[in-house]
Amino acid sequence: METYRHITAMEPLFPAPLQRELAELSQAIFLGAGRLTGTVVAPLVRNAVADLVRTMNCYYSNLIEGHKTLPRDVERALRPDAAKGREQKENQLLAEAHIQAESTMIKRVREENVDVYGQDFICWIHEAFYRQLPKTMHIAHTTSGKEYRIEPGRLRSFMVDVGRHTPPDFKALPAFLERFRAFYGNPDILATQQLIAIAAAHHRLTWIHPFGDGNGRVARLHSQALLTHHGLSGEGLWTLSRGLARARDRYFESLQAADRARENDYDGRGNLSDRGLAEFCRFFLETMLDQIQFMDRLLDLADLRERIERYFMYDASGLKKHREDLARVVSALIVEGEFPRERVMELTGKGMTMAASITKVGLSEGYLATPSPKGKLRVAFPAKTLPYYFPSLFIDLPT
Repeated sequence: METYRHITAMEPLFPAPLQRELAELSQAIFLGAGRLTGTVVAPLVRNAVADLVRTMNCYYSNLIEGHKTLPRDVERALRPDAAKGREQKENQLLAEAHIQAESTMIKRVREENVDVYGQDFICWIHEAFYRQLPKTMHIAHTTSGKEYRIEPGRLRSFMVDVGRHTPPDFKALPAFLERFRAFYGNPDILATQQLIAIAAAHHRLTWIHPFGDGNGRVARLHSQALLTHHGLSGEGLWTLSRGLARARDRYFESLQAADRARENDYDGRGNLSDRGLAEFCRFFLETMLDQIQFMDRLLDLADLRERIERYFMYDASGLKKHREDLARVVSALIVEGEFPRERVMELTGKGMTMAASITKVGLSEGYLATPSPKGKLRVAFPAKTLPYYFPSLFIDLPT
């Protein structure tokens, strides 16, 4: 198989076919993302949901890579709980590394003037993930079983095969990444074509395969950074990885189809298949729209409050008292975001002593949160509530 050494091997970088269909999908995504942002009014609730979505993104991104880290494991990973067994411990470490890397990445994109398409930023994402893992987890293997060490943030210094695709020569990686930056980072790309460019960039980054390992994680995190940079992330209220994991086989098939060489004179003028890239972009945008619509339905305020109340009435296992009172408090917090502890008396009609007991149970069970021992109350989403508050948010898919 040919080894790519010249940047023209990556052409085309933007698909020509399916332009009308891709434009219509883009328009629907723009409208859907804007509507989703307005669904959750209270900023603190929006932040709590965004934190939950970050956990979901971690869960599904790990699942795509063959690592199953259930929500309760992710929750434990963010606390000092010790995991039982090597595999569970490593999965918790992967979860914690992914969440921390994404959180730091989003903060950088929002607060700093970052060249999101540049090699330095792409390498930083890789380094931000792997630097949090112990060196014993900086080991990977080739398809033939040969072991090699992962260098966080460093471009690969050897050749690899990715299924049927042989990525560019490692010596040419800086040139390919510079071409990637120059094209996709071009400010002249029309806003109406930006989503198509983000989809195409996702494929071309995986095609370049800049690192010895972790390329899939980096590509998905990078796409999240691009969506944030261009104001299309719905303020963190939806994630791409859930859709990609649910259609994992099609995701990989679409990536591989876009790896193919140009088939004939009707398949563009570049080295790679123009039709294959267009089909991948259609799949990518359809997945985006599907996930935005899913979260829009899930965050409908009236339905969410009804599910919360139903949980406390029928499903709050182990909760022996204050079910109805906590349902009122949590339901109100979903709307208001936070309030002083005295508000519990207003909502429940109970005196100070009983209201303090309700608050204590809510905090100890994780249904409520507070920034300080006597601070205001905020909503929380412990793992045990997720199947009830947010059904189908986490799906136990096969790895």
